Amino acid sequence: MRQKELTNPQQLSIFKVTWPIFCEMLLLMLLGNFDVLMLSQYSDQAVAAVGVSNQILSMSLTMFGFISVGAAVVSAQYIGAKKIEDAKNVALIALFTNLFFGILISIIYVIFRFQFLNLMGIDADLIYWSQTVMLIVGGFVFIQAILSVCGAILRSHGYTRDMLFITLAMNVFNVVGNAIVIFGLFGIPVLGVVGVAWVTVVSKVLGLTIALIVLTKRIPGIFSSLSRMSVAPFYYVKQILKIGLPAASEGLSFNGYQLVVTSLVATLGTTALTTQIYARSVNFFILLLASATGQGSAIIIAQLMGAEKYEEIYQRCFKYLKFGMLASSIGGVLLFIFYRPVLSIFTTDPEVLEIARYLFLIGIFLEIGRAANMVIIGGLRATGDAKFPALMAVIFMWLFGALGAFVFGIILGWGLPGILIGSMLDECLRGIIMFFRWRSKAWMNKTVIN
Repeated sequence: MRQKELTNPQQLSIFKVTWPIFCEMLLLMLLGNFDVLMLSQYSDQAVAAVGVSNQILSMSLTMFGFISVGAAVVSAQYIGAKKIEDAKNVALIALFTNLFFGILISIIYVIFRFQFLNLMGIDADLIYWSQTVMLIVGGFVFIQAILSVCGAILRSHGYTRDMLFITLAMNVFNVVGNAIVIFGLFGIPVLGVVGVAWVTVVSKVLGLTIALIVLTKRIPGIFSSLSRMSVAPFYYVKQILKIGLPAASEGLSFNGYQLVVTSLVATLGTTALTTQIYARSVNFFILLLASATGQGSAIIIAQLMGAEKYEEIYQRCFKYLKFGMLASSIGGVLLFIFYRPVLSIFTTDPEVLEIARYLFLIGIFLEIGRAANMVIIGGLRATGDAKFPALMAVIFMWLFGALGAFVFGIILGWGLPGILIGSMLDECLRGIIMFFRWRSKAWMNKTVIN
């Protein structure tokens, strides 16, 4: 993306910003599934061990994510205000902050890896492989911490295509490397889980190296800005945390809420659990589009907020909202119409298909509400209004999402469709609240950089 676009947020197009984000997330999903497919050729136990370990390691993403989200918003607002030096300072401080958190979490994973695995109730015959992944991948998780900030900073400057290509290079290396160590290609001995773990680490090192090189070229002087800071670094940390901490609370609440919902589904039996997994796998494509639209619109709105283009911000969010809801509704309707041929890729079980029919019908409204939340909450957070949507998310997830799932799915006996109705109520009712919050223009005085 051209340099002049960095300080002219009005020139940023939602399509130009969003499509690389969508492709990046889609790529990560597809290649992640491909890794599992390859590992399954080696051993089912290896798949289980790596899967459990990755579930534990993914908890660190919340810690890294709240710094990245905060840094992206604050940096974008400074760019819109044409305070490029401040934007560089925010980026550098975020890198150092996540490096600190990353090293701390890496140490925790290494020292307490067996305790983490015992909490998961993992079988004894999987402990060796799982702790190996925790030791190797967990020991270098600080690399992902730095990489997540690099991605956030590049996106906040409008360079979303750069992260797409970095992700592509990193994951292609990961797939090729896994193939070599799993199948013993080119005379390399079969290394199994240990090899997969080291390939994961090396691929992230490769991605981070490329990202740092790109950062120095796209944002000249970023790594020398520390010596030119006119204020204490904590000044920028405070700005980052103002956005990041509410986002983290929302993320933690969502993880807990999903755990509760999954446990409720599990009480319904294997068929319900399997149906949920299949339906989520298919619905994930609609979720990706809504998420990419929300992230892309947040970048533009944050830059416009820095430029104090309040009326344009107000109108643009509604424009992006219409796009996100229209795309999600079309996707939801198409899935409902063609759910049988789509699900036939996974199963032909008539009971699964019958339950899925109701899930995709409810899913039309669920995805519309989810798209509204992703766009408007992303916009609110981008303006600096982060506490209100986080608070509403926690309240609505548990009051309507979790409680609704229990009442409709378990108490009334509606099963999996009833559980999904709880999620639909959460997304749709919260989306209405977010809509009126945006219309109130209470976000106009929430900018982080003043």
